[in-house]
Amino acid sequence: MDQALQTSASLASGTPEWPAEIQAEFATQAFNPRVGTKLLSINERVRVWEIRLQPGERIGFHRHVLDYFWTAVTPGSALSHQGDGSVVKATYTAGQTQHYVFGPGEWKLHDLENVGATELIFTTVEFLQSANHPLPLPADVTHAVAAASPKPEPATA
Repeated sequence: MDQALQTSASLASGTPEWPAEIQAEFATQAFNPRVGTKLLSINERVRVWEIRLQPGERIGFHRHVLDYFWTAVTPGSALSHQGDGSVVKATYTAGQTQHYVFGPGEWKLHDLENVGATELIFTTVEFLQSANHPLPLPADVTHAVAAASPKPEPATA
């Protein structure tokens, strides 16, 4: 969890170490609820996301408000601009898992860029019954999950 929870407005002037395009995205995507590149499943209890990043790809800024965990499916290295203005570089091992719990009003805002030489894959599971209300997902995200869900077989007599 961010050590010093700050509002996006407090960082609106940017961080000198961040490239201008990253600063601009931070200002416009501070409440982006897409915590993965693809929403795999959703029900009344959880949202299951996948993150797949080729070398050099990144998932833009997104806000975590729900308790969640991620698991690295593949090993790799990533760079993350954090909501507190810091930049973190991390190396992941396959199976590595991290859990986060947020109290009322707490959140984490960050991006993630694959700075390794191989595809980086994570699974992220958000718990909808957390201290904070879930951020609403755009219709295109929920429609994509509904379209990919298996349809029930018709009943036979």
